[in-house]
Amino acid sequence: MPKLWTDTIEAHRREVRDAALDAAAALVAERGLAGVTMSEIAERTGIGRATLYKYFRDVEAILLAWHEREVAGHLEQLAEIGAGPGDPGERLRAVLEAYALLSRGDHGGDLSAMLHRAGHVAGARHRLHGFMRDLLAEAASAGTIRTDVSPDELAVYCLHALSASGQLGSKAAVGRLVALVLAGLQHRG
Repeated sequence: MPKLWTDTIEAHRREVRDAALDAAAALVAERGLAGVTMSEIAERTGIGRATLYKYFRDVEAILLAWHEREVAGHLEQLAEIGAGPGDPGERLRAVLEAYALLSRGDHGGDLSAMLHRAGHVAGARHRLHGFMRDLLAEAASAGTIRTDVSPDELAVYCLHALSASGQLGSKAAVGRLVALVLAGLQHRG
């Protein structure tokens, strides 16, 4: 029987779960989606396969949980940037740049298709849209960006335009895309 990794059962469970998520992600990165089994994940995690099945029903469930954790971390990172120092325009630029760079991450064809059809993605997109809308409304109220288009519509514009960063080959190209999006947010005289 494996010894407890931490002082409490709850913390131990969380650590085992996180270790399984990390192991699965690493194995998929090394071998691709089709080359990963529950036995390999259990072995890399350092637990028995039966224990792993107490946490997850299959490899797909592990990868979906990993992706949900990653997405939540990205939303938290964007919220921290949005609440950071600077005026609304500076914070907006920082959030747009961070979102564009985060959007560059790609999990590969089959894995990406599986992860992005999951229910947590729709909820995350909704939260991201609301966060972006509120930040744009703050920037509009401060006179930093245009007010002739609603913050809700501008959020759609920003998020869709910056999703193209996933197809760009360099950080410099992402920077040019962010500049182009910011130019579209400027006042029209």
